[in-house]
Amino acid sequence: MKQANKKEKLQKPAIFSFFAGAGFLDLGFEMNEYEVVFVNEIFKPFLSSYIHSRKVLKISEPRFGYHQDDIKKLLEKKESSELNKKVTEARKSNGLVGFIGGPPCPDFSVAGKNKGREGKNGVLSQVYVDLIIKQQPDFFLFENVKGLWRTKVHRAFYDELKSKLRKAGYVMADRLINSIEYGAPQDRDRIILVGFHKNTFKQLPKDISSDFPWEKFLKYKKEEVFSKPWPGKEDFREDVVVKMPQNIVEDLTVEYWFKKNKVDNHPNTLDCFKPREALVRFKVIPEGDVSRKCFKRLHRWRYSPTAAYGNNEVHLHPYKARRLSVSEVLAIQSLPEKFVLPPDMTLTDKFKAVGNGVPYLAASSVSKTIKNFIEKSI
Repeated sequence: MKQANKKEKLQKPAIFSFFAGAGFLDLGFEMNEYEVVFVNEIFKPFLSSYIHSRKVLKISEPRFGYHQDDIKKLLEKKESSELNKKVTEARKSNGLVGFIGGPPCPDFSVAGKNKGREGKNGVLSQVYVDLIIKQQPDFFLFENVKGLWRTKVHRAFYDELKSKLRKAGYVMADRLINSIEYGAPQDRDRIILVGFHKNTFKQLPKDISSDFPWEKFLKYKKEEVFSKPWPGKEDFREDVVVKMPQNIVEDLTVEYWFKKNKVDNHPNTLDCFKPREALVRFKVIPEGDVSRKCFKRLHRWRYSPTAAYGNNEVHLHPYKARRLSVSEVLAIQSLPEKFVLPPDMTLTDKFKAVGNGVPYLAASSVSKTIKNFIEKSI
């Protein structure tokens, strides 16, 4: 590892992406002067959707390619050596190397299985940290659910991971972010941990928690957003136009994003589950009734409660008697209008990919925050 210099400030940091999914997090970096050079994702439909979306967006393929494999293999001798060669090459060409990833999180989720570090997915957080320690990137990003931060037993595991990273030479800062702070129309918390290696950034203090510019690229303060007079529940009226209430934030509403992304003309607009037996139920749930666990109906002039769309999180269109379409949930994830999922991907995998992803505007702003900190630290 070499110390960063002023020349490197002008270069695009090289990004190695792990647990990439459909690439929402990566896109936030790609659009802000980083180069994604390596992409790892074990689930073939997700990786296929990543590749498809980049072709549509005309983004170049990663220099070191796409790798559909278990991240654990990257810790084995041969694969580890090959990855190290790529990291070394990327550092020579790009100046700085960063690892980004959000290990699968249902084992830490309050609504999940809650198996923690012992769960099949929970152990992957340790694997990702071990990979960081072994490969020594100049900086890293670790993303996960708030349960890892707020649940006592999971927080102990999280603190252990940070302790190992600290011993490996990383100075870190973390924050429980909310998507709404960045302009995405959903109330969704995620834990973001960033780390910078002290051998690269010589002037770093031992603790950067108070210096890291978390708020520099926030668009809203969540307390102010949540204090607005958002509308409550209203009788469901199919295809009836309702005027926007006063004193709310229009660009945080579902309706704003539906129009912004032209969801009715999007390639994924017809991608929607259509169970016949639920049609009657679809017509009686009030607009804005998100109190129940399942069959929540969004309000057109509010933000969404989340962006999880599995079997237990059925979200209904505000003023149509159906579930949300893929084009609509992509809009709620604040993705660019031209972001598209492939036509041959199953509906289940499309909604799973969207629900697992980091909201694009949050990813974009966090990437800007990291770059701002780097530029001030080299």
